Parts: sequence; C-alpha cells; structure tokens
Amino acid sequence: MQAHILILAAGSASRMRGGDKLLETIDGLPQLTRIATAALATGLPVSVALPPDRPARAACLDGLAVTRVTVPDPASGMAASLTAGLAAVPKAAAVMLLLADLPDITAEDLRHLCTLWQAEPEAILRGAAADGTPGHPVCFPPDLRDDLMTLKGDEGARSVLVRHRARLRLVPLPGHHATTDLDTPEDWAAWRAAQAKPA
Repeated sequence: MQAHILILAAGSASRMRGGDKLLETIDGLPQLTRIATAALATGLPVSVALPPDRPARAACLDGLAVTRVTVPDPASGMAASLTAGLAAVPKAAAVMLLLADLPDITAEDLRHLCTLWQAEPEAILRGAAADGTPGHPVCFPPDLRDDLMTLKGDEGARSVLVRHRARLRLVPLPGHHATTDLDTPEDWAAWRAAQAKPA
C-alpha cells in the first residue's frame, strides 16, 4: 500500500490568546517539530499544511524532510487545510490525517497504526483513547479521496466517517494519546502539571 501522512497545521490557534499552541515546547522541541519528527519516524512521506502568515511554524520544519503545503484560506475552516494538503499528495496514495496539536501522540503510536493499516488497507483506521473514545489520527484508503476533496467549512472529515462507518475500525492507543487536544493556555498549564507528577 502506498501511504502518506498529512499533518494539518494551518489552524489559527485563536483560543491561545496571542500564543501559538504549535510552538509550545515539549521535551525541548516545539510541538509542530515534535509531531513532524514522529510522523517521519514511520518511514512514510510527510506533508504539512501550513497557513501563509505564520513563519514561525514553517521555521519549525527547517531541516526536516517534509513537504510544505501553503493553505491560502485557512480561516475558512479545517476542510480548506485538508483539501489543500490532499491536493499535494499522490492520488493513488492512502492518507493518514494527523492533527498537529496532539501533544501525547508518539512515533510508536503512529508506527502501530501503520502496521495495522498495511494489514487492512481497505479499512478506515481511527486512533482512539484506551477507553475507546474516538480521536486521531485517521487513516483513509485512496478510494475515499474524492469524498474528502468535497469537504467544506470546519467539519473536518466527520461526514466521510459517518457515510463509510461500516469500514471504520477504532485503534486504541495508550491513555489519552489520541484525544488530548490543548486549545488554551490553561489547558497547556494543566497538562504540564499532570506531566510533572511522579508516576
């Protein structure tokens, strides 16, 4: 199976009140650098959808073997990032949609998904929390590309998942790796405090 990872990193991060969650550092690396490095560790080609007005995000990718895709109108919603990124991915490729703001996702998580994906290439694989709560990333077979390219607004791929739910397989990842999404400074502070607690 030919497969590709598309990292969606063009969102405005408006709830950070002037900050940028993709520039928050984890283990000394900006979150965007960290997740792009994890994606590259799978051995798959990686593209990153970026806004036109956030040079600091682009700088996070310096030295990494990723394809940068500029999203001309990211404010119109997540679908704009998704379709712009998909347009840069080979048409015959399956695609893993990976949100850039998942601070708990690891290279091991992504490799685990890829292994299962190779064994079941016709399925839609979706990362889930250990308790089964659906999350990210989501792996789509190439025959669903046209469905994804018709998306509009800020719904993401939800309607495609509903329409093809018979093909959906949830893949539990450790803890809340697939569902932790930090949108505000308070979210980040609480997450860092939890990380600092002894196991």
